[in-house]
Amino acid sequence: MIQLTVRKVGNSLGVILPQEALAQLKVEEGDSITLTPSVGGFQLHAGDPTYDRAMAIAEEGMRRYRNTLRELAK
Repeated sequence: MIQLTVRKVGNSLGVILPQEALAQLKVEEGDSITLTPSVGGFQLHAGDPTYDRAMAIAEEGMRRYRNTLRELAK
């Protein structure tokens, strides 16, 4: 468990993630993270789970129809 402190950042409030948490999330400065509600609290994710799922579906479609897409690109 990692305890974080809420701090004032300009006109907002924020938390600073320690190096250990950043390493586990595999994020760096400027990357996006998503906070999603879960049973009993929230979960922090690197990236957007909805986007990741949509990209997986798109990649499968591109793999399945690669010949058709190649012909359409001509």
